[in-house]
Amino acid sequence: MVQVSAGVKARSSRVPVEPPAPARAARRQQERKRNLWIWAFLFPTVVLYGMYTVYPIVASYWYSLVEWNGFTANQRFVGISNYQAVFADPGFWNAVKITFLFMLLVAPARVILSLLLAVVLNSPKLPFSNILRTVYFLPVVTTTAIVGVVMQFIFDPSSGPVNSLLRTLGVSDGVNFLGSSRTALVTVAAMYVWKFFGITMIYWLAALQTISRDVTEAAQIDGAGAYGIFRHITLPLLTPFMIIISILTVEDTFHAFDLMATMTGGGPFFSTEIIEIYIYRWAFAASIPQLGFASAAAVMFGLVVMIFGFIQLWAVYTTRKLRTENR
Repeated sequence: MVQVSAGVKARSSRVPVEPPAPARAARRQQERKRNLWIWAFLFPTVVLYGMYTVYPIVASYWYSLVEWNGFTANQRFVGISNYQAVFADPGFWNAVKITFLFMLLVAPARVILSLLLAVVLNSPKLPFSNILRTVYFLPVVTTTAIVGVVMQFIFDPSSGPVNSLLRTLGVSDGVNFLGSSRTALVTVAAMYVWKFFGITMIYWLAALQTISRDVTEAAQIDGAGAYGIFRHITLPLLTPFMIIISILTVEDTFHAFDLMATMTGGGPFFSTEIIEIYIYRWAFAASIPQLGFASAAAVMFGLVVMIFGFIQLWAVYTTRKLRTENR
């Protein structure tokens, strides 16, 4: 009986004691005060985000249904006429073609080259690896518009350093890299890869950290070389990450307005006019702006980006599933 009563007392002593009502009220008041401060600090961000992000997106759907030049208060409702005009405009489909061609030039180069460089920089035997990572990432933090302006001088056909070097080497008398429809898009694509190369490299470096060094060291003991480890160990383990990194890189190529606008402005002869430049031209650069027409094109472009967003969600789901199966 003594043992049973002692056990009951021991179990009863472990039951959490309900705090008194004044203590619970004080705790609730403290939580409300903390939440109030959280929302107070978040309020400016929420307001600015709503004014400069949410409202323009919602307003663009309405503007796409009206005929409006942006200067007067007169907005004439035209329904889907703007969408029909966009579909019938050859310039829109040229911009779509240039946008996807730019994506095909940029995305594979960024994904593949940054993967190879990340594998090299991830090696523990490489000296000054942290300094090299910083050097390759530096172009990312530079202002894109300034980079575009500087590149205009660098690729200048008469006095730019690139053409001066070509003349010195006797390769060419000068190439108008940004003034020729054959070279302008490739030149901007190369600069875009260089500018944002570091972001994709960081993605790959983060993915490489998930591979245990015990696996690669065991392969080295078994006689596997660097190429064999990369092909049979590194690549299979990086497959789940490759899906999402590729999708992120593809989405990123849809936002090249600042670099394209400063380097070529969409020329020459619309050979570098991506969809963003096309929308800007009709909304702001035309002699008579057509914000309704430009908004319709922007809505259609937003739907394309949204599709890639859903693909990204699918990629995240697939990545998690593959990682779970590999465990």
